[in-house]
Amino acid sequence: MNQPRLSLPPLSLYVHIPWCLKKCPYCDFNSHAFEGELPEQAYIDCLLADLQRDLPWVQNRKLISIFIGGGTPSLFSPASIERLLSAIEQRVGFSPAIEITMEANPGTFEKEKFRDFRHAGINRLSIGIQSFNKKYLSALGRVHDDTEALTAAANVRAAGFDNFNLDLMFGLPQQGIDEALADLRAALAVEPEHLSWYQLTVEPNTVFFSKPPSLPDDDLLGDMQEAGVELLSRQGFSRYEVSAFSKPNKQSIHNLNYWRFGDYLGIGAGAHGKITLPAEQRIIRTRKIRQPGSYLEHTDDTLAGCETITTTELPIEFMMNALRLSAGTEESLFQQRTGLPITDIAESLQRLRHAGLLEKDNLATTDKGYNFLNHVLGEFMPDEQAPENRIPLARG
Repeated sequence: MNQPRLSLPPLSLYVHIPWCLKKCPYCDFNSHAFEGELPEQAYIDCLLADLQRDLPWVQNRKLISIFIGGGTPSLFSPASIERLLSAIEQRVGFSPAIEITMEANPGTFEKEKFRDFRHAGINRLSIGIQSFNKKYLSALGRVHDDTEALTAAANVRAAGFDNFNLDLMFGLPQQGIDEALADLRAALAVEPEHLSWYQLTVEPNTVFFSKPPSLPDDDLLGDMQEAGVELLSRQGFSRYEVSAFSKPNKQSIHNLNYWRFGDYLGIGAGAHGKITLPAEQRIIRTRKIRQPGSYLEHTDDTLAGCETITTTELPIEFMMNALRLSAGTEESLFQQRTGLPITDIAESLQRLRHAGLLEKDNLATTDKGYNFLNHVLGEFMPDEQAPENRIPLARG
C-alpha cells in the first residue's frame, strides 16, 4: 500500500515591520519603540532581498494573501508600502482574489493616509483598537484615546475600505461584563466585517509580567466571554475560530490558510515561515534575524534558523491549528498537509470521539471539546510530552 505523500498547499506571505511609537506593557511581539527617523527605504530593500532568497520555496505558486504586521506598519509611508507590494507581485505573483492586510493603530494615520494605503494595494485593514474606553486604553498603555479609536474606525470606511478587522481585548484590569460588552457595541456600531476579540493574557518578558495588573477571575472571564459571543451572534457574526468572528464570507483568508496548515513565507525582522517541500517529503520552519539593527546589517543573509518538523511533531502541529477552527477540517486534509496516514492518529481520534470531545465525521471538536481545547490537543502530543491523564482508549 502506498503511503500518503505531501502535496503543495496554498501559499501566503507574512511581512514584519517591527517599529512602533511605544511598547505596550502587555505586548510580547517583536516590536521596538523607535527614536528619530524610521529607516524605511533601507528596510524595504532588506525585505526584498530577504524575499529574493526565499523564492526557491515558492515552487511556482502565486500568493493567496499577504499580511503586513508589526509593530505598527502604518508608520511607514503609503509610497513605501506601494513599492514593497509592487516588487512582491513582480517576484512571486498574486492570485486574482488576493487578500492584502495591513495592521494599523489609531494615532498613526489620518483619513487621507488610509486612502493612500488603499491605492497602494492594501485591500484589508486590521485596526488595533483594543478598547474604546479611555480608562482601559490608559491601563493598556495605548498611545491613542477613545476619541481617536472611534475616529479611526470611521475613517476606514470613509477611505473606501469594504473589508476591515477591529482588534479588541476583554478581561482588562478591573473590567466588568457591562464594560466589555460596551466595547463590543462600540465596535459593532462602525460595522466592521471582522472582529478579533481575545482575552488579555500576561506573557513573560512584558511589563505586566513583572508588575501584574488586577485582572478578572476565571469565573468572571467565562461569563464575559459567553455574553460577548452571544452578543456577536445576535449581530450576525459567526465565531469561526477561538478569537475570530466574521460576517458571512468575510473570514480572514490569511488566517484560514495558517490554521489549515497552509504554507507561508516570512520576511522581516523575527518573521517565521512554514514551507512544504514535496520533493524532499518534509516540512520546514524558518525564522529570520530578530533584532531590527542586526537584520538591517545582514542584508546578504537574514536567515536565523531552518528546522524540519519531525514526523512525531507533525500531528500536534497540524491539530493545534486545525482544531482552533470551529468547523475544523476534513480528515483528508491531515494526509495532504502532513504526508502521514490518518491511521497514525486513529487511537487519539477514537479516544476523543468516545469521550464526546470530537465530531465523528471530520476533524472538529464538539461544543464540549471546544471548551476544553488544550485537553483535546494533549492527545496528539508526542508520547514524551503527552499529559499523564490521557483519555483511556475505548474498547469495542
